[in-house]
This record gives sequence, structure tokens and C-alpha cells, in this order.
Amino acid sequence: MRLEDLAEEILRCEKCPLHLNRKRAVPGEGNPNSRIMFIGEAPGRNEDEMGRPFVGAAGKLLEELLISIGLRRQDVFITNVVKCRPPNNRDPRPEEIEACLPYLKAQIELIDPEILVPLGRHSVGVLLGRIGEISILGVRGKVYEVEVFGAIRKVLPTLHPAAALYNPRLKPLIREDFEKLKSLISSGLEGWF
Repeated sequence: MRLEDLAEEILRCEKCPLHLNRKRAVPGEGNPNSRIMFIGEAPGRNEDEMGRPFVGAAGKLLEELLISIGLRRQDVFITNVVKCRPPNNRDPRPEEIEACLPYLKAQIELIDPEILVPLGRHSVGVLLGRIGEISILGVRGKVYEVEVFGAIRKVLPTLHPAAALYNPRLKPLIREDFEKLKSLISSGLEGWF
């Protein structure tokens, strides 16, 4: 399967009730050969309107963070665990995560990134196999080498950019985590994209 075919399948998905209220599913976008994948929790209102991940204020902050470490949005792949917006931006429910998990698994297998950067506790819980048990402040900024969908990958959890917008005191923490990402890739940045 190609990434484009998977995106088409996601756009037609009716596996959980979230499809009933969506305007657009949000498969994800970016460099299909990237060695870095950012994984958010679920689309918000702006993403639902545009069908693209991280296009609101949180997306703007994510782009600023990428630029601060010498990357551009088009250098990486950005997606979410859940591909449709939960009503009123509520947290994704376990059954919604479960319904979307095969899509995330397929994306990771097709892109085959070396570094996964989960943004927020839901995506961290999925990647570390501990849904609902994660304190993002307890795991952020640490590099884990774990098996994710059949391959050992580096996982660098960080805060969701929206959290740093709601609580400006968290901004230095997310910046620290991006500096850690920069140090992970700095030895061979040119060959990564």
C-alpha cells in the first residue's frame, strides 16, 4: 500500500462514531521519507475545517519550534493518533484510539521513521503501550528506545504545543525537548531529508 492510498482510506473511514460529525478526516502530511514523525492526539477545529494537521495556533508554534532547530514543516511527517476531531475537542476515547490505531501503524510502517515525537499524553501512551497511565511531565524530554509496531525506534515525548499556549510556563520545557531532538539528529542532518 502507498501512503496516498492509506490517506484515501482514512478520508472514507467510518470505523467509529467520530466520522458522523467530522467535516474532514485528517490523515497527516509531510515528507513521506522523513526519519522524524510527529504524532499529535487528534485534530482540532481548524484541522477539521482544512483536513490538515496542526494548522491552528498550536501548528504555528510547532512550526516555530521546528525552525528553531533548523527544520521546516515539509521536512518531517505530521499526523495524529485519531484522524477525526472529537466533539468539542474532548480527549479521544479508548475505542476511538483503537479504531484509528491500524492507520497510525500503517503510516509508521510505510514512512519507517527513526525518531517518533509524540505530542501530548495520549500519543505518548499509545507509543509506549501505556494508554491512560502516562504523566507527560514525567516522560517528556527523555529518549526511549522501544519497539513500536515491530521495529525498534527512538521515541522522544514532549508536550502538545497547545499545552504550551494555554500555560506559557511550559514553553521552556517544550523548547528544551526540541533542543534534545536537534542533538539527536545533528550528527547527520543533511542526509536525513
